[in-house]
Amino acid sequence: MEVIIQPTADAASHVAARIFARQIRTKPTSVLGLATGSTPLGLYRELVSMHERAALDFAKVTTFNLDEYVGLGPDHPQSYAHFMREHLFSKINIAPSGTRIPDGLTRDIAAHCADYEQAIRDAGGIDLQLLGLGTDGHIGFNEPSSSLGSRTRLKTLTERTIADNARFFSSPSEVPRHVITMGVGTIMEARHCVVLAFGEKKAGAVAATVEGPVTASVPSSALQLHARCTLIIDEGAAGALERADYYRWVYNNKPEWQRA
Repeated sequence: MEVIIQPTADAASHVAARIFARQIRTKPTSVLGLATGSTPLGLYRELVSMHERAALDFAKVTTFNLDEYVGLGPDHPQSYAHFMREHLFSKINIAPSGTRIPDGLTRDIAAHCADYEQAIRDAGGIDLQLLGLGTDGHIGFNEPSSSLGSRTRLKTLTERTIADNARFFSSPSEVPRHVITMGVGTIMEARHCVVLAFGEKKAGAVAATVEGPVTASVPSSALQLHARCTLIIDEGAAGALERADYYRWVYNNKPEWQRA
């Protein structure tokens, strides 16, 4: 796992945006896995800016989102479909038919999850997967104890995740208790994973992800086994890493062609 430590969340988002831009320019038909929440907002702002200033072209890109709340339709203001339209899709030239988000209103969740997995396969697999990192090490909504081989499925949120997400709702009681999420196994099949984590409250999860044992108790630790995973963090999120100085040295001494 490559660990890139940047001074601020903005600087980290800029590095991540360069990785995504390089992927799209190298392969205009790229398949991207996307995430929601506050962490990727800086990245999405950078990509919108690159689209406007540098003609970054999304016309042939296909996207698959990690997850969606069960019970929320695409027009609900707290749905992830609404989030993606507001922060990215409406501001770039991506075709609506090229974007896929789990359907929170599906009547047959099991069949929908199987169809979602098949759609990813039919698209040729995910080239570049964006991930946030929960304070308990969840990726997507794969909570602690999730199978490290899991596929897209229904999950029940932990009380901690509900509390973390309550800031987006009027009260914790309004946060849905269930989600449809890509599984850890699904995520691990992406050709390249980029993980973002910012702030001191993520420091423990970052350390467990990078330097702890691989365990279902910290689902993100499975990324230690990924062939190409890039973790991009700010100084706050790096606070508990034992080898932080080494990660800085490695990144600062990469040949220019290899750096993000």
